[in-house]
Amino acid sequence: MGRATCLFWSKGFEATSITDLTQAMGIGAPSLYAAFGSKEALYAEALSHYLETNEHLAWAGFFAAKTARDAVMAFLMDSAAALASGDEGAPRGCMVTLSAVGSEGHAALGEMVRAARTMTFDRIKARLDLAVAEGEIPASIDTHGLARFVQTVQNGMSLLARDEAAREELEAVAEVAMLGWDARAGRQSSAPA
Repeated sequence: MGRATCLFWSKGFEATSITDLTQAMGIGAPSLYAAFGSKEALYAEALSHYLETNEHLAWAGFFAAKTARDAVMAFLMDSAAALASGDEGAPRGCMVTLSAVGSEGHAALGEMVRAARTMTFDRIKARLDLAVAEGEIPASIDTHGLARFVQTVQNGMSLLARDEAAREELEAVAEVAMLGWDARAGRQSSAPA
């Protein structure tokens, strides 16, 4: 599944042919159809595989952080590392961010991708709402807007990584984004050093 995932990730749904998939997976077209039923079903499996094998790279520090600021900083810094790595022949950037499958006429697959994108926003917003409830950040903070800002920064980092931006460049973007956080939410939301 990893090879199919990398193909869809690097080339996109439409540009990835059945021939590309069968060659990468070392199987014939009849075997591919017998196993998955269709290219669309294989893409759905590849997307699930991507999420299962890559999610922890961006989220582990986020969930372990004690403050919302530290969670957001960990998410952006861990994203910088993961997006720029291209480990084991995997493409750079994020498969979910870079996918255009919905606009290519595949509505059901597009919904799957949108759901994954929505999950990112929902996790960030929930952490910010908790920070407001616990008094960590001011109640006047627009947590919806701040969550969208963080998500947008990470999405932009994904695009930059796809265009070969270095990890250090992506980390610099994260640091500048946190200056925006500090200006809006205040530096006091960080755990003591």
